Amino acid sequence: MLQERVPQSYEPITLTGIRRRRVWAALLPQRGRGAMRVMLSVSAAMADFAAIAGVTLASELTYRLAFSDDDAWPTETRGLQLTALLSLIIVTTNALRGEYALDRLTEGRAGLRRVVSLWFVAWSVVLVIGFLTKTTTDYSRLVSIVVFFAGLPTLFASRLAAGHLIGRSLSSASPTVSRVHLVGYEEDIHAFYASNQTDGPGLRVVGTSYLRRTDPRADAASRYEQLQEDLDLAVSVVRFLRPDDVFVLVPWADAAEVERCIDAFLRVPAALHLRPGTVLDRFPDMQVARVGKVSGINIGRRPLNLGEIVLKRCFDVAVAMLAVFALSPLLAVVAVAIKLDSPGPVFFRQRRYGFNQQPFDVFKFRSMKAERNAAFKQATRNDTRITRVGALLRRTNLDELPQLLNVILGDMSLVGPRPHALAHDRSFERRIALYARRHNVKPGITGWAQVNGFRGETQTDQAMAGRVEHDLYYIDHWSIWLDIQIMILTVLSRRAYRNAC
Repeated sequence: MLQERVPQSYEPITLTGIRRRRVWAALLPQRGRGAMRVMLSVSAAMADFAAIAGVTLASELTYRLAFSDDDAWPTETRGLQLTALLSLIIVTTNALRGEYALDRLTEGRAGLRRVVSLWFVAWSVVLVIGFLTKTTTDYSRLVSIVVFFAGLPTLFASRLAAGHLIGRSLSSASPTVSRVHLVGYEEDIHAFYASNQTDGPGLRVVGTSYLRRTDPRADAASRYEQLQEDLDLAVSVVRFLRPDDVFVLVPWADAAEVERCIDAFLRVPAALHLRPGTVLDRFPDMQVARVGKVSGINIGRRPLNLGEIVLKRCFDVAVAMLAVFALSPLLAVVAVAIKLDSPGPVFFRQRRYGFNQQPFDVFKFRSMKAERNAAFKQATRNDTRITRVGALLRRTNLDELPQLLNVILGDMSLVGPRPHALAHDRSFERRIALYARRHNVKPGITGWAQVNGFRGETQTDQAMAGRVEHDLYYIDHWSIWLDIQIMILTVLSRRAYRNAC
């Protein structure tokens, strides 16, 4: 029942005296473990404070040395006040959100999005406080601008460095890792070992309790007694080892056994976890949620909540209207060039699927020869139907500009999965898993797939699968800053122009 690790065979493991002492040292809790974890978390908080203080005070000192004869630094400097205010907001918010928990600190780049959001929120609060207290004029504008733009990458570097150092300290032998005890049937425990890195950072399995399968031919009283014996023994082992977490690996289909396990292990001072097979590995962000008085496991929220929808729509309309006004001379020149190059209309309209698979007419500058009643055929490289002006428009993405009208009308967004022709949608939806999930948000003029080179013709399912993968990443990781990043890359990145045809 209790072992260092599930062995490949069931033969007894021979332990020497030295190894036996090492095993027990690894299994039993160590004194000061909680203090070490707190120390690491506090160190990360101090690193954030040091990053903010370093940038703010260095900027203030440089400014005073270069532009001021005031000898009041540092005892009367405004930089100290700005440091205190920014640090208070950022460190306190991170502490309340659990950002200094060891598992959060070792997320690496995955946690940097929250750093960006909090940095902008902190500066918004600083500006509001400065406005309400009429102290905005007391601060140097140059220092504030330098701190704003230099502070964020400094916080990034601080967080990555702290995460790297803490990650190195979270080896399986470290006293700071979570100590886990497994409970379940033999095959479920072996499946857990096979699908999880149980000797990796942040986790150490210190005990394993096997439950015996009951004979279905036995009477109910015998089955109940056998399971109770196993649970009583498992609870005794858990009380002795004092793990941080107990994982019950009994399949949820065995509802009665799961209930018995819950009742047994709620009596010990350890966090209790249920593992419903492999579904948790597929949805790592699932959480228990309540809708009214009904509870359920939420495996995916709406792509955008109401606040995010309003923010994205306001951003789309503002930028689209500004772009139409600023680019109107270019739009006029392109329209004239299309009319002079080949007969036919300036604009090309085609039916596409939008949000929730609702059809709409997408606008583009015509880049091919006008053909009446022509069957749909995807454009390919060196396509003879593409006009001379059309080839230039496609290479530079200028043929997409009329879709700013679709954005203003509300059919599209500036950034999102690119809308495909109806024939493409129907075809790929049957062949590529989760393809239709692209329609959970409004389609965009540009998107994460396009700036990563997934554009142009899609002759194979593999090419379309790559595009879909990037579109789904965008849906799951949306932020207004990601939209801005994609818009910048659309203009500046070479990959955004790759595969144009």
